[in-house]
Amino acid sequence: MPRSVNHVASRARRKKVLKLTRGYIGARKNVWTVAKNTWEKGLTYAYRDRKNKKRNFRALWIQRINAAARLEGMSYSKLMGALHKAGIEMNRKALADLAMNEPKAFKAILDKVK
Repeated sequence: MPRSVNHVASRARRKKVLKLTRGYIGARKNVWTVAKNTWEKGLTYAYRDRKNKKRNFRALWIQRINAAARLEGMSYSKLMGALHKAGIEMNRKALADLAMNEPKAFKAILDKVK
């Protein structure tokens, strides 16, 4: 009896990956081995960059808070220390948003901790 190969399942598996690689350039979109390698590498990048995204946003918030604090004559590190001492529990995301969109509210917080 001849060997049975499930072509339906293996083709479906390949088509699934090739569908995910649509939009890639050159052989990365239509050559099975190249497309599979590219797709797997992309999953690795996606995992890594989900972590890096958090890091990048925190750095951005710190820069925004620092810039706004310096306009009021205070450095970022001094501000964060003063906030901690005053018992004001505000995260950097909220502080950065206030610094960008509500400068008066940010100034009020700075006046409170000075």
